[in-house]
Amino acid sequence: MMPQDPAGPLTADPEALGVALVVPRQGPAGIFGPACELCARLAADEVNAAGGVLGRELRLVTVDGGAPPRQVAAEVEALVASGIVHGVTGWHISSVRQALAPRVAHRVPYVYTALYEGGENSEGVYLTSETPDGQLRPAMRLLAAERRVRRWYVVGNDYIWPRRTARAAHAYARETGGRICGESYLPLGTDDFAAALRRIEQVAADAVLMLLVGSDAVRFNRAFAAAGLDQRCLRLSTLMDENMLLASGPEATRGLSATAGFFGALATADTLDFHGRYAARFGPDAPAPSALGESCYEGVLLLAALINQARSWRVPAIEGTAADVAYEGARGLLRLSGRHVRQRIYLAEADGLDFAVTADLDGWSGRG
Repeated sequence: MMPQDPAGPLTADPEALGVALVVPRQGPAGIFGPACELCARLAADEVNAAGGVLGRELRLVTVDGGAPPRQVAAEVEALVASGIVHGVTGWHISSVRQALAPRVAHRVPYVYTALYEGGENSEGVYLTSETPDGQLRPAMRLLAAERRVRRWYVVGNDYIWPRRTARAAHAYARETGGRICGESYLPLGTDDFAAALRRIEQVAADAVLMLLVGSDAVRFNRAFAAAGLDQRCLRLSTLMDENMLLASGPEATRGLSATAGFFGALATADTLDFHGRYAARFGPDAPAPSALGESCYEGVLLLAALINQARSWRVPAIEGTAADVAYEGARGLLRLSGRHVRQRIYLAEADGLDFAVTADLDGWSGRG
């Protein structure tokens, strides 16, 4: 079998179809990079066992998506230009996507797996994960109705995803008779939350909307609990997984909820089957696949389905057949609609170091 992420100089291989897997190996998001890589590898193994892509073996070439965005974009563009890769997928922040898409999406298909701020509609870019309208809006509606949350405070990293998501959150809060009472935006890699915590207390927030990445969210959770705010203020995150709960510690997760299309605690047949295959492949000591890692499993499956459906890795051909693409993964049978995958979204509450799924948010979405 073709090795994954091979060592040594990379060259184009006519017997393989290369895919750049762009996932974080450093920075705040590095905390879930290992799960992203393993989930993508599992998907590649399964695609290859089923006959590969266009009759060729799918080979993953890992690129560190935690590096500066322009550096990531240049590395992937070079892989595309040399014919080493014929597609791109992976979890990375929106700043990386914005640098990468203009340089490669018109040349090879690009499946972006991270939840994001919405609005991406570039030719050749396909998206598997959540956007605020389907993820955050129903969660805020539920918390307003069931927990009487009216006063929100936003704490986010200072880049496009948190800021645009917060802009949407203002409208969502107003829909339920609430409002955003304050906002704090901090650099990626921050570890000083004192000023934000003081403001949360001063405005008497009912809940904090956390738009922090990886280890930044972990440090915020610890500081929030140490300040005693977890006793009177809820937290809601659209980017929180089991690995981040584990790093936060059980004393720092009281009153914390998250919303996503996948949780390890989901007991659907597709989810249970996925967990069984993941454990059999990587063993009991592997990092929890989580929503963030599992998104990379979805990304590889969708990329393979797009290319096989079009019988080509070239973007014009894929654009012509993408509307007919469906694939089955850990989140069930999914289809593309307007270059986005549509899926069910859930709300879960932290229970120590794990999540308990408390609601299917489909009924709170306001759609239809």
